[in-house]
Amino acid sequence: MAFVPYALTRPFLFGLDPERAHDLTMEAIATLQGTPAQCLWQQARIDDPVTLAGLKFPNRVGLAAGLDKNGRCIDGLGAMGFGFIEVGTVTPKGQPGNPKPRMFRLPEREALINRLGFNNQGLDAFIANVRRARSFRAGGGILGLNIGKNAATPIEDAASDYLLALDGVYPFADYVAVNISSPNTQNLRALQSDAALDALLGALQARRATLAQQHGRSVPMFVKIAPDLDEAQVGLIAGTLKLNGIDGVIATNTTIARDGVAGLPHADELGGLSGKPVFEASNRVIRLLRAALGRDYPVIGVGGVISGRDARAKIEAGADLVQLYTGLIYRGPGLVADCAKALSGR
Repeated sequence: MAFVPYALTRPFLFGLDPERAHDLTMEAIATLQGTPAQCLWQQARIDDPVTLAGLKFPNRVGLAAGLDKNGRCIDGLGAMGFGFIEVGTVTPKGQPGNPKPRMFRLPEREALINRLGFNNQGLDAFIANVRRARSFRAGGGILGLNIGKNAATPIEDAASDYLLALDGVYPFADYVAVNISSPNTQNLRALQSDAALDALLGALQARRATLAQQHGRSVPMFVKIAPDLDEAQVGLIAGTLKLNGIDGVIATNTTIARDGVAGLPHADELGGLSGKPVFEASNRVIRLLRAALGRDYPVIGVGGVISGRDARAKIEAGADLVQLYTGLIYRGPGLVADCAKALSGR
């Protein structure tokens, strides 16, 4: 049975507060995953394998972190046809995030603004949820676990949080994503500066070497960066990634710029802007990274993908894989297959 057309459910969801709609959707997926009712959204995964950072991805289309912060819906989301799924961001301790309201739709531009602030249930609950996931990984899907710092942890002590999180997720991850680019945790983006980034990545790489010995495998690490970087900053980050032996980069997170939504309702809300308006900014960073890192360094492109054509543009800009989030909210599960087909040439 094919999934229910998203056009039938979107009006109901868009009639709700954005965060309420998100919570209801994730609760439904968590409850129905693995049951016959999963057919409501399930679709066949397009087979288009690619090997990156030593991992064999079933296709080039993934889910970006942030949709499933607690890792509750891995199997249900995997049924939409993703080749890989990234869950989190998880912090060592659970935290409520920023005060509500903290998520806003800008439908005129197929965009969202959020200032959620790494709201999540903490590392222990996250790992328990990840361990319960079965079918997605059994079917060859790749699982990324995205880690961050607690809001209460001073920025100068950020490495301690990232190391705690790395210790916790390492045994259960196909890859670990290090989030240093959310605009919604105070001072977090300062970790993208040259000296701070070098210190953090050096500490993470040293800890990974220890964990690799303990667990008998080296789990790839990717770093997620912001779109609000100039050419010099991107060049410094690229050099620091390579210097510290980081396996890949995810470009990009949400933007603090508002050029693409000026004058629209909610455009002046604080937080990170995602969706169509970040598409070109993300592609600019991807092109700069590819030029700085060379042809073989793994790059995951994310930001504003709402069609198969957009997914192709990410690859043409220099990405090896693409991720979806806001586009999924506006276009529904069918976007996954559309993008996978476009990238496989079907």
